[in-house]
Amino acid sequence: MPDLGVIFHPRFPPETLKAYARRAESAGFSELWLWDDCFLPGAFTSAAVALAATEQLKVGIGLVPATAYNPLFAAMEITTLARAFPGRFLPGFGHGVSSWMKQIGAAPRSTMKTLEQTVNVVRALLRGERVSVSAHEVHLDNVQMELIPEQQPPLYIGAIREKSLQLAGRAAEGTILTAMSAPAYVQWAREQIEAGIRERPVEIADHRVVVYAQAKVSPDGASAREVVRRLIASQFGTWSDVHLTALGILEDAHTLHQRYGAAMALHMPEEWIDALSASGTPEQAAAAIERLGHAGADSVVLQPLDGDSACLDEYIRFLIPLLQ
Repeated sequence: MPDLGVIFHPRFPPETLKAYARRAESAGFSELWLWDDCFLPGAFTSAAVALAATEQLKVGIGLVPATAYNPLFAAMEITTLARAFPGRFLPGFGHGVSSWMKQIGAAPRSTMKTLEQTVNVVRALLRGERVSVSAHEVHLDNVQMELIPEQQPPLYIGAIREKSLQLAGRAAEGTILTAMSAPAYVQWAREQIEAGIRERPVEIADHRVVVYAQAKVSPDGASAREVVRRLIASQFGTWSDVHLTALGILEDAHTLHQRYGAAMALHMPEEWIDALSASGTPEQAAAAIERLGHAGADSVVLQPLDGDSACLDEYIRFLIPLLQ
């Protein structure tokens, strides 16, 4: 069984984070993941709150938009948390939502090059190296950290498509896969990650894959799956084509959407819900988590639906006892 994590949704009130993190740790979750979404409370400060409130819980950021952070300032924030809480902080980087990056003036000329350069520069700074670079969006002149982490934190990259997955394998110690990642997609993604790992100048001992999973759990499995069904249907036709292609249902999903529109959720096969979420009865959710582990997920992170604050209680009450 993979490690189990849970997301503190950025729409949850930040003043509830300490109690949320403590409850997650006490219940047996090994990881808590945060998002650095625009216009909502910040992830670095949230990570500090969660780490300080707990003893062993690992806290990740999935993800920091690379183009919105100067690599030096990202390295400074990571250093603080990595030194104060050694071995417990998991920083992740990604492209960011393109519309938001344009809105705040942080849209790069090349998202791929900027992301790779940012992660490589942050790692070099965390190692204490002196860095000078001028390429695309990353510009540093003779920059060096005066204090670095005694234990280097692994850097993660959030990725969806082939090139970004290969980039994650090439440039990071871990990959974050978004919700809607079916076991077939996780297997495919690992192949792309491995291709990227083979391009690295030095062999890495391990590369960890973290998979987010939309999760709603109840003894009344039908009601839980109904909520997830509507959410999944709302995401078809947007950014999920690569996930549906790996599952072999892209054409069928588009046909359903064209035929039924907003009502397509009522006509989605049950096996789609099984593959694209960890929802339903506790037994159904546990089986979905196990399938993701067999497909290559090192950690499965339960994602509360649209900031549904009741989800953590449901995970603790219904799912954790079954997994333990």
